[in-house]
Amino acid sequence: MVHFGTGGFRGIIGDEFTKENIEIISKALCEKMINEGVEKEIVMGYDKRFLSKEAMQWAAQVFAAEGFRAYLINRSCPTPLVMYYVMEHRMDYGMMITASHNPAIYNGIKVFTKGGRDANEETTIDLEKYMAKVDENSIKTMEYDKAKELGLIEEIYPLNDYIDAILDAVDVQAIRKAGLRVAIDPMYGVSETSLKTILMTTRCEVFTIHDRHDTLFGGKLPAPNSSTLKSLQNAVLDNGCDIGLATDGDADRIGIIDDKGRFLHPNDILVLLYYYLVKFKGWNGPVVRNLTTTHMLDKVADQFGQKCYEVPVGFKWVSSKMSETDAIIGGESSGGLTVKGHIHGKDGIYAAALLVEMLALTGKKLSQIYKEIEDEVGSIYMEERDFKFSQEKKESINKVLMEEKQIPSFDQEIEKVSYMDGCKVYFKNGGWISARFSGTEPLLRIYSEMPTPEAAIKEAEIFQSFLAV
Repeated sequence: MVHFGTGGFRGIIGDEFTKENIEIISKALCEKMINEGVEKEIVMGYDKRFLSKEAMQWAAQVFAAEGFRAYLINRSCPTPLVMYYVMEHRMDYGMMITASHNPAIYNGIKVFTKGGRDANEETTIDLEKYMAKVDENSIKTMEYDKAKELGLIEEIYPLNDYIDAILDAVDVQAIRKAGLRVAIDPMYGVSETSLKTILMTTRCEVFTIHDRHDTLFGGKLPAPNSSTLKSLQNAVLDNGCDIGLATDGDADRIGIIDDKGRFLHPNDILVLLYYYLVKFKGWNGPVVRNLTTTHMLDKVADQFGQKCYEVPVGFKWVSSKMSETDAIIGGESSGGLTVKGHIHGKDGIYAAALLVEMLALTGKKLSQIYKEIEDEVGSIYMEERDFKFSQEKKESINKVLMEEKQIPSFDQEIEKVSYMDGCKVYFKNGGWISARFSGTEPLLRIYSEMPTPEAAIKEAEIFQSFLAV
């Protein structure tokens, strides 16, 4: 049975990611949309992974056979582009073939709903119920060329509209005057055209690495983190760049190298952007983060008389809470963020443009701005650890943490414990620690954030020892 996690459906190619399962998902979504009485139309996109284009076409052939009109983006594209199209054209559903930042052996499907949002839990649970009822023998498909002739499949390329929307949202003139030098790393993914067009339109000097099509992503994980961005660090330092920009495989997440060649954690990026929007752009409003994202956002929000809202992991929770609270920015420690007035989901390309605007408008380096923030609200430090596990070990950990609700004896005084998503312990000194199973990868993640690096490491080790991982 195909399962939709925090980032949609993902599976190993040839195992769960198969033509049969793609057709089942498509048939189920058709049935769901028919029963909801929405317009019989959908937009689809695909990334540069193995079988992505073919999978999009397989899905479209099912929709066409059911009398739907499928708009297919006719070349690999960023996930945010599909979300933007759903929002701009007031469509009820969209679909993206991608496994985002997962290893190259994976592929998957993301489903978007009205307003260009990630499908929420209610939608995905309902979709799974429809999938369970699908009789594989009842699935019809229409030959691709025939569907095109009948107008049931239409190939489109709306990238210009998406890029123009981003350019309209930033101060193009300020960036043009700044004369910035920017290094970009698409990580063999889909962001190159968008990033280059935006940066060259704003007269930045651009240095690009890892831009060819490689379904193996250069043998590395297509996730912009400290271990995968060594080449971008070198590009920034070698070319005297003001910033290095990287995006994951489908361009919904961002990674940053600052002017000194240092990797900025996604937590730092969120803090920088929230601080920038409020202090330098004069925006006013709260911020939303998931429960494994830095509490530095709480400190910055408090400084400006605002509130920081905490939600479970999964961007659908972030975007939903942003709409509810009229927040100006929301994001996750994994590198995804969104800003009020843009799409209701992660967009690494828009985030990149906003960071470039920040350098231009403030006239300051990233390292200077972050030091300014630390001088004002103080510093905290995070320790992150990932562990693989057997099914037996997962059941054991789940029983201890979630059923028996046992926790270790920490060195710090505990304020409260939350089981909203995994187990999160809040300490009276403002620090915290959490343990939860990833919704997209077979990993147990332990995060600890404390006033000192030593304390963060110590609490993580205590939790790790207690769970015997």
